[in-house]
Amino acid sequence: MSDQMDQAIAALNQKISNFTGSAKFVIPGQGSVMIDENGARESDEEAAVTMTADADVFEAIMSGDMDPTAAFMTGKLTIDGDMGQAMALAQALA
Repeated sequence: MSDQMDQAIAALNQKISNFTGSAKFVIPGQGSVMIDENGARESDEEAAVTMTADADVFEAIMSGDMDPTAAFMTGKLTIDGDMGQAMALAQALA
């Protein structure tokens, strides 16, 4: 696991307190982060929603410099699956 993935997972586990769904964030060339009621971890499990973005966009979303909705609307973030789960995750990260 890369240092960037380690830092992202640690940041997600600090931010997420009430997310009860399942979501996966795929960073091509880096790996996948699974997020569910157990927290965040590096994994490529099935999830209700899969979001894909490059490392820079992922980092900007995690740091709060980029709104996930804006990233999606501008094509920097793709979402496959349950849009409701994606929106719930965005609220949990706020």
